[in-house]
Amino acid sequence: MRRKLPAIVFISALAIIATFNSCKKGNQDSIREFLSSGPWEVASIYVFNYVGDTQLPTDTLNTDCDIKQLFSFRPDGSCTYNNFHCEEQAANGSWSLSRDRLFLISDIVCKDTSDTGSSKPFENSKIVNLGQYSMVLQTGDLQSNYFPNQRRRITQYGFIRQKRTPSSN
Repeated sequence: MRRKLPAIVFISALAIIATFNSCKKGNQDSIREFLSSGPWEVASIYVFNYVGDTQLPTDTLNTDCDIKQLFSFRPDGSCTYNNFHCEEQAANGSWSLSRDRLFLISDIVCKDTSDTGSSKPFENSKIVNLGQYSMVLQTGDLQSNYFPNQRRRITQYGFIRQKRTPSSN
């Protein structure tokens, strides 16, 4: 009987561990919660230019804009971007996260100052930082493999979460 007791205890412990690990946990998607916790105001926009792995001078955008640019996410997967590139507008679209939750994917089309007059700026955005009060997204030429003489352009958006007001969705 003494030899069977450790085996019974071990098997019982495994059963208890398996039971706790197999229980479905509550909503643990904190990234979705952070994104939809309130509107995000643009704090900075930087453009990084590279040739291969050599960084060229950085451009700072949005320095003369005095209207708020807000990116809002809703739990239902819809989003709004107000005043993109300092152009008065309210662009609507949808958003999701990549399977590994490292990329924000949005089909939102915003008016801008490009030759075509509009773009999908957050079609495939790398989430560099996301916390309760700040978010940094990078868009552009984000591929990890590139040729030594290949030109790349990465735009980095820094956002600060704003307090939700009664009129915010």
